[in-house]
Parts: sequence; C-alpha cells; structure tokens
Amino acid sequence: MLKLLTPVHPGEILREEYLKPLAMSAGALARKLNVPRTRIERLASEQTPVTTDTALRLAKYFRTTPDFWLNLQSSYDLSSQAPALQEELDAIEEIDHAT
Repeated sequence: MLKLLTPVHPGEILREEYLKPLAMSAGALARKLNVPRTRIERLASEQTPVTTDTALRLAKYFRTTPDFWLNLQSSYDLSSQAPALQEELDAIEEIDHAT
C-alpha cells in the first residue's frame, strides 16, 4: 500500500492553524475553554489525543464542529496504528459473500 502523507495529529492543526495565527498560547486557550492548561499544552505538543470533552470545547470556541476535531483524531489514529497491525490484518480472511 502506498503511503502518501504522514498522519497529522489534531494538536498540529490546533497549533499551526489556530494558536499561531491568533498569537495565542495554549494556556490562554485553556483559560477560555475552562480546562487545565496542561490539557491544551499536551494536545498542542501532540502528546495526547483530542477527547470528546475537548472537541466540544474547541468546537464552541473556534466555531467549528466537534466532529471536525474527533475526525482529525480518528484519522490520525487509523493512519498511525494500521502499519503496526498490518501483519495481523493480512492474516484475517475476508467474509465470502457468496454463501
């Protein structure tokens, strides 16, 4: 399978597309979202995933949708974890729809 792009962590999107253009720190955003500073710092540094709670808060603040943030996370997780499971996935026989 051809790998075209490396997975993009939602924290990179948060940092590069939202925080940097707004000249906003992770701590300042955390205060706006009423969450611990470390939650946003760890997300922006790509150490932790976007949770449902955080997705709801980011969506409200940035006028996006929670699905936007959760889809970024889901896509990242699938792209990151698939290679590690490839051998096991290859060993799974697909269902025969003819029966």
